[in-house]
Amino acid sequence: MSSEKKRVQFRAPHRLIDRTDALADVLGEDRTDILVTALREYLQDATHDDALVQEIAAAYYDGEITFDQLKSLVGAEKAANFRVLKQQLNEDFVEEVAEL
Repeated sequence: MSSEKKRVQFRAPHRLIDRTDALADVLGEDRTDILVTALREYLQDATHDDALVQEIAAAYYDGEITFDQLKSLVGAEKAANFRVLKQQLNEDFVEEVAEL
């Protein structure tokens, strides 16, 4: 994982932040550590959800996300497979149009 960090700012419900702070106190960590861990785990879980992975792939096929973004979400191997499929889909489309 990259050691580069990017500052982000967002608004969240008070209750959620209060719970985050309480957990940070219990674990002897700071709020940022708790939030980063929660976000990392959420993204890990989300990219193992087949329906979401298909949504991510569709976004790539539609040009809404780049290959690098795809790779960061689903991993290098799945991303490579989706890239090959996209190329095949594009080639099939070109052949179908050419036949018309």
